[in-house]
Amino acid sequence: MDTPRQVFERLSAGIGSGDWSGLHLLYAEDTEVSMPFLRAMPEPIRGRDEVRRHFARTSGISLRPANVVVHETGDPEVVIAEYDYEIGSGRVANIQVLRVRDGLIVESRDYHDHAGLAEMLG
Repeated sequence: MDTPRQVFERLSAGIGSGDWSGLHLLYAEDTEVSMPFLRAMPEPIRGRDEVRRHFARTSGISLRPANVVVHETGDPEVVIAEYDYEIGSGRVANIQVLRVRDGLIVESRDYHDHAGLAEMLG
C-alpha cells in the first residue's frame, strides 16, 4: 500500500506526464477536494466520479511540477506538498494538503494560484 508521499508522487507524475485519465483512481470513493482560492468553485468536489469529471475538463493542459518539497506531518495520513507548476517559461506556486488512508486520497485541500494558472494558460 502506498504511503501518503508515494500517492502524492503518483498524482504529481500523472499530472506532469499529461495522463489525466486514471488520476481519479488515486482518490477514495467518498473523497472531498476543496480549493479555497478558487472562487468559481465554492463547494468541494465530492466523490471519485466528480474528481474524474474535474480531471476530464483539465485534460490537454500541460503542467510540469517542479521544485517539489513534500513535508511529513505528525499525522501519518497527512502530507503537505509545496511545488510550482511550470507552464511554458513561467511558474505558478501551489500547496496541497493531502489526507491519504489505505493508499487513497480521502481529503485534499488544494491551494493553487488559479489566477496565475489562468493567466499563464491564456
